[in-house]
Amino acid sequence: MHDVTKFNTLTFDCYGTLIDWERGILAELRPWADRHGRRDLDDNVLLETFGTIEAACEAETPGKLYPEILAEVHRRLADKWGIEARAGEAAEFGKSVGRWPAFADSATSLQYLKRYYKLVILSNVDRASFAQSNEKLGVAFDRVLTAQDIGSYKPSLRNFEYALGDLERNFGIGKGDILHTAQSIFHDVVPARSVGLATMWINRRKSVGGWGATPAPKDQGGLTTPDIEGASMADFVVLHQAHLRGESA
Repeated sequence: MHDVTKFNTLTFDCYGTLIDWERGILAELRPWADRHGRRDLDDNVLLETFGTIEAACEAETPGKLYPEILAEVHRRLADKWGIEARAGEAAEFGKSVGRWPAFADSATSLQYLKRYYKLVILSNVDRASFAQSNEKLGVAFDRVLTAQDIGSYKPSLRNFEYALGDLERNFGIGKGDILHTAQSIFHDVVPARSVGLATMWINRRKSVGGWGATPAPKDQGGLTTPDIEGASMADFVVLHQAHLRGESA
């Protein structure tokens, strides 16, 4: 296992890692499906279908802003499930990111980690939506890099290559200085490892299993295996404190 104190920069996925996007997504889709008579769709089906369609939309239209992606996902969900969506429902779902809650441990963990690292967001979102989420996270990030800035969505390697170039130019930060910290194996761990970054998997679904709103990763010669794993950001803090004391875990 890597010693987390050897890094000076943490790049973060936001949604699923710091923001509880599954709770936020379900808060929007569950009552919507129920209103339209689709109580037969359980929460896992809602999340897994969302994840598959969202990834497809991001790959097909990488230049679209995230609210537009979410609106298109909503329209495709309605079509798939035979729901006659009402006017404005898709657009309203597109604007829902700011309502998604933070995980309970995110703000305090980030405030602790800020004492030791530069904190960088590398997220599949637009700047306006992230600004709303950032209010819940209680920390000023040193750099915010969004899909809007880059013009593509993870798991595109372009997002990670862009981040590496940006951090080198602006801070003199090299690849070996960075620990990429994220919940999604599909969106983050595989592409980050593909470009040579060390990774920490925040396995938020450890207690429930499955992949939820994140597509299941395909085996890619060991790239699906993170360098470090924890179940929460609080676990990261505990690990950092142990490494500061010279302990292995």
